Amino acid sequence: MSSQRLRVTENLQIDPETETWHCERCGHAIGPARENYKRGLLLYDRDPREVHPPQFEGSHDFAPDPAWCRIVEYYCPGCATQVETEYLPPGHPLTHDIQVDVDALLARASEIREGQAG
Repeated sequence: MSSQRLRVTENLQIDPETETWHCERCGHAIGPARENYKRGLLLYDRDPREVHPPQFEGSHDFAPDPAWCRIVEYYCPGCATQVETEYLPPGHPLTHDIQVDVDALLARASEIREGQAG
């Protein structure tokens, strides 16, 4: 029986049978669902001054200081859809923002299949 992928965010799906993350747009397999999906994405570490250019000249220009802030963008390797963006202090590890209870997800998917079969 082919599995039905479950949408987790606007850009991410989980396949309960293979326990893998997938891109919502192109279906690219990103990585194991029990791990951080960001490990399977392309990463662009942006200079925050490119995203938020200075509004004034001088020391108080309202642009983020790259010594205090970095912007990390994540893209699908299959279709280049931007999946996520996060603002982090320099040197901070990438966040693990979604932890799916895969075992509970598999149990629920099994219940749904049994209900459809019976």
